Amino acid sequence: MKTYLVTGGAGFIGSNFILYMLKMYDAIKIINIDKLTYAGNLENLKEVENNANHIFAKVDICDKEALMKIFEEYRIDYVVNFAAESHVDRSIHDPEVFIKTNVLGTQNLLDAAKKAWETRAGFDRRKKFIQISTDEVYGSLGDTGYFIENTALDPHSPYAASKAAADLLVKSYYDTYRMPVNITRCSNNYGPYQFPEKLIPLIINNCLNKKTLPIYGDGLNIRDWLYVEDHCRAIDKVINKGLIGEVYNVGGHNERTNIQIVKTIINYMSENLDKSISEDLIRYVEDRKGHDRRYGIDPTKIKEALGWEPTTLFEEGIKKTIHWYTKNKAWLDGVVSGEYANYFKKMYEDS
Repeated sequence: MKTYLVTGGAGFIGSNFILYMLKMYDAIKIINIDKLTYAGNLENLKEVENNANHIFAKVDICDKEALMKIFEEYRIDYVVNFAAESHVDRSIHDPEVFIKTNVLGTQNLLDAAKKAWETRAGFDRRKKFIQISTDEVYGSLGDTGYFIENTALDPHSPYAASKAAADLLVKSYYDTYRMPVNITRCSNNYGPYQFPEKLIPLIINNCLNKKTLPIYGDGLNIRDWLYVEDHCRAIDKVINKGLIGEVYNVGGHNERTNIQIVKTIINYMSENLDKSISEDLIRYVEDRKGHDRRYGIDPTKIKEALGWEPTTLFEEGIKKTIHWYTKNKAWLDGVVSGEYANYFKKMYEDS
């Protein structure tokens, strides 16, 4: 039985990954550690709370001693590091917490894994450290072209800079110690359990509550969208088949402007849920500082090397996502009324 240490496993992508893996495999054990900040929610994992192969511990990856205890207690085969502060807007207002968690926390995790896995003869090659990163480390694209794995890192926000620094630390542990690592860099994820500070759940939530829909700048910033379950399949492929030391870009082939996303959600919700939801709710607001114009990922490497490609078309995925949030409004109301409520209100709701 392989044992996975999943950090940030109560967050959006981390919880979806755990649910996916426990559906796919019987003979695995997942040790899920999470600090349980505003974006970490054990409600995401209700369906596996009685699963003996899922063990949760409230641990901050900045706590070296707690991490070492985890590695001493369990024989960890794979580390999958989702733990991160990830909200770009908040990184602009408070960069320090991003450096602590995303950079220093990653280093602590690397050191704990290194100590556990290193032998006199070198590293146990049956182990692997997977760093879950983002396309934002590459900076911004023009009207054409795509990010590939050797595109130069050029982060433009404190969040992106902290993730780029973490990636370089992970790379350095491979280059220096030959620690078995992979780095994945994904495009914008969407789907169930995403905290509504991010565009798609924010717009769905505001539509449900007839609140204004804030759009940065002219709304023409472009992102590549990836349904979260497709991302989980990609990570599984990298764990099992990825070549040690390699970076894999994970993209959805679903480029859309922000205003296209918003109008798609409005139109679908108006037609299927409430005809009073309309584009009249849209409000253009001052653009975000350092707002990258376009992201686009070329996933050719992971497709050709590992046989992965996205299977969820955006038109299908956005409907599934809207349905999930409308059927789980209690979950939605709960997360926006919790610890993060005051900041959430200040950033996104009408004054």
